[in-house]
Parts: sequence; structure tokens; C-alpha cells
Amino acid sequence: MSKPGGKAVRPKPERETTERRGSLRSLAAMLPKVARSALGQRGFAENGIITDWPAIVGPTLAARSAPVKLAFPPGQRREATLTVRVGGSLALELQHLEPLILERLNGYFGYRAVGRLKIQQGPLPIPPNARADPPPLEPVEEAEIARDVATIADERLREALAGLGRAVRRDGKAPRRR
Repeated sequence: MSKPGGKAVRPKPERETTERRGSLRSLAAMLPKVARSALGQRGFAENGIITDWPAIVGPTLAARSAPVKLAFPPGQRREATLTVRVGGSLALELQHLEPLILERLNGYFGYRAVGRLKIQQGPLPIPPNARADPPPLEPVEEAEIARDVATIADERLREALAGLGRAVRRDGKAPRRR
């Protein structure tokens, strides 16, 4: 487009309907919206079954099991199959507890959302509080790192490089369990 006088004019872009409001929002308020697309692929788009799993089945079962996928029949929102991953010998126990777990799940939803459990044996993700501590370095290694960074004047840079040196040296060592 051009104006009289030969000057080109670009059309103004249309304003998006989702404007930023300028106020701070808590992460807890934003998390369901952000996680919806990722969890939606596994059938968890509209519920907090993953985060509320310990409250639904109890801490003992939750420590040894995890919901993996919630699959509803096509076109329905009832009688879904919940796939639960279990570790170790819990599979047999979970089969016996299926009626109780289904009752708790449907009480959580407020209607008969889940009709059956599908049990999948396999390793569970390691909870963050159970991760292994990095192995300690030998005093000789600590002294070498301290000597290598001693000439750096900036304290923050010196500490960062010392931490990097420790991480590089630990890389080949086996982790120590808590």
C-alpha cells in the first residue's frame, strides 16, 4: 500500500485477544493451564489425579505405584481404564485392592469415571527426595581444585569454577544412596 506522495504504509497488525494484564500470577494458578497440553496426551487434561494420587490411594500404595494413562471409551467420559505402573510385587496386591481403589477414584471424580484398572509392571520414577547424593571427593582432589582456582580474583567466579571442577571429577564416580 502507499499513501499519496509515494510513501509505503504497512497495515497495522491485529491485536491479539489474549493480552497480558501486567499483574503477577502464582505458579500454582498457572500450572494447570501449562500442564494441560502435556498431561492431556495421557488422558489427564481435566483432573489432578497425578498430583492427588497419594490422597486417593494412600501414601503406602502411592509410594509404590503411579498413574500412567487414563483412557476413556471413544465419545464418552465414563468407564475409563486407568493404567497404573507398579514396582515390584505390588501388582498382585493391587489386583486384590482394585474394587477399593476404583471406589476411591470415582469418589474423587464424583461420578463413575473409572471402570477398571490396567496394571503395568515396571520401574517407577525416582522421587526428588530419594535421589542419590553426589559422591564426596578425596581431600587430594579438593586441594587440587582449590589450587587451580586460587588465582581467580572474583569470588563468585572462583566458587562457580570450583563447583564445575567438583562436578567434572565426580562424573566418573558411582552415586552414594541416602
